Amino acid sequence: MNDSDLAGVWSPRLLSVLRIVTGLLFFQHGMQKLFSFPMRTAAAPELISLLGVQGCLEIVGGLLILLGLFTRPVAFVLAGDMAVAYFIAHFPKDFFPARNGGDAAILYCFVFLYLTAAGGGPWSIDAQRQRRTG
Repeated sequence: MNDSDLAGVWSPRLLSVLRIVTGLLFFQHGMQKLFSFPMRTAAAPELISLLGVQGCLEIVGGLLILLGLFTRPVAFVLAGDMAVAYFIAHFPKDFFPARNGGDAAILYCFVFLYLTAAGGGPWSIDAQRQRRTG
């Protein structure tokens, strides 16, 4: 098996793995923000607040990304969400992401942007639905 065969076999699968892990981590951020699971030191935010809406986006969006359901539109919304989060919460603190704590927001933003273009991969509900209709 040459390198191109190996890439052809594993690239779509690893796209699905990237989507699943990203969705699971994003979902965890929302669970911590709204339900203190895993435990957090600060109180949970009000649902009708910027942090509350962010927590809802993280839970619902993370779950949809994890499942690979409506991957492209959800990833597009979450990429924008992470860009806004970075410029509202992190960038004003310092120019450098390593110092302002915004490196995760930037990374999420670009992973979601990639998923917007690439889709959910073969191990997704989107792929299952496409196989049935196509």
